[in-house]
Amino acid sequence: MRAEIESALHEGESLSQFVEVAVLQAARRRKADQDFLARGRASLDNARNTGEFYALRGVLDGMQARLDDRMKAHARAQGAKAGKP
Repeated sequence: MRAEIESALHEGESLSQFVEVAVLQAARRRKADQDFLARGRASLDNARNTGEFYALRGVLDGMQARLDDRMKAHARAQGAKAGKP
């Protein structure tokens, strides 16, 4: 296993540097996961306390509409950069 890891090192990078970066990235991912779950639990608690829930289809449709709008705006901006109307 060590040889496989060492073969992935960048020029001049030590195994300990690689491990340090990998551990830091893993810790950040875990923290992000924990924060995501905490926000989800808080949102669920809030919905239960207020009785205000949203239908999945409505939420997904709203998200899709926002994505579509952003994609269109991005396409227009790219067209403008290329000198197209």
